[in-house]
Amino acid sequence: MPASHHYSGSCSCNSVQIEIVLPELILDYTPRACDCDFCTSRSIEYISDPKGALSIRSQLPLLTRQQGSNQAVFLTCSKCHDVIAASYQENNAILASLNANLLERRSELRPSLSVSPKKMDGKDKVSRWKTIWMPLRITRVE
Repeated sequence: MPASHHYSGSCSCNSVQIEIVLPELILDYTPRACDCDFCTSRSIEYISDPKGALSIRSQLPLLTRQQGSNQAVFLTCSKCHDVIAASYQENNAILASLNANLLERRSELRPSLSVSPKKMDGKDKVSRWKTIWMPLRITRVE
């Protein structure tokens, strides 16, 4: 069975807790810095691995926003408004890419790589997400 590495983090107000399970050590990952206006204005850099998993636990309902092609849903803390992840749902499966800046061990990641999904058409975006994003589970905690 392959090794798995667990990393945690939270939004600024700690209402949303995250755990990401990665098959490699965190220092082996290069976050992707999307160059769209939405992501650059928030300095968001994303991390994901299709062999990993992302869990989000939130005390409050998450806000959802759509940008660009309106295919991805950005999950946001309803209290501090930090973007937690970009997600895509097809049938009963939800895939996501985590805002790497929320990780406690963020400093151990490699420097980010700039990406430009706005240059891709909607079909190509979804195809790419299916190959690089990871399964997402969201739990509401009281």
